[in-house]
Amino acid sequence: MATLYFRLNPHLYLRDPQQTELGQKIISASVRLIDTLGFEQFTFKKLAEEIDSTEASVYRYFENKHRLLQYLVGWYWTWLEYRIDLSTSNLPTPHEKLKACIKVVASEKKFDDTFEFMDEVALHRIVVSELDKTYLTKQVDSDNKDGLFGGFKLLCKKISAWVSEINPTYAYPHTLVSTILLTAKHQIFFAEHLPSLTDLDKTTSRHHQLEKFLETLLLKTIG
Repeated sequence: MATLYFRLNPHLYLRDPQQTELGQKIISASVRLIDTLGFEQFTFKKLAEEIDSTEASVYRYFENKHRLLQYLVGWYWTWLEYRIDLSTSNLPTPHEKLKACIKVVASEKKFDDTFEFMDEVALHRIVVSELDKTYLTKQVDSDNKDGLFGGFKLLCKKISAWVSEINPTYAYPHTLVSTILLTAKHQIFFAEHLPSLTDLDKTTSRHHQLEKFLETLLLKTIG
């Protein structure tokens, strides 16, 4: 069992999967399968077979696969905020915090052994390729009312506060920060699949290139 877990919005699940061995197996296997198969080909039947259990047991944790995807993406944003907090806690100025934050956002993701049930590397690939599916839906307004995008919103709020601290007259801190966070995912996807849409390359240096691009975009925009 993990010694640390995140308190996510309870509307994201029927039973908190972090709290049981079966729940953690469901999370681990779903990340592995969605990363391998893609979200469209992923089903609860395949997930149940992967963990040697039943579909009914999966449905006790999540009402459908879309809600499971929202849970995984919500967990990712909360984990990213956790990593940013670790990187910025001892930094004295908002300028230094923003630079450290961009580094975390752009960096190549690695396994975090604090959470043994989660493969953060595979989860990052899922967020890069499947993120838009969590909110480009007909029920986005009701999902938003239920707070299902709270992880992303809280992260934007935290970073936006540093932007406003540096330049209180800048009128669009939340617009800028949400754009940067989504751009970080889109540019990595473009580098891997649609290279004519980006100047990042497919080598491991693309994360460093992304960091410099986002840092330049952010700091030059706010002045």
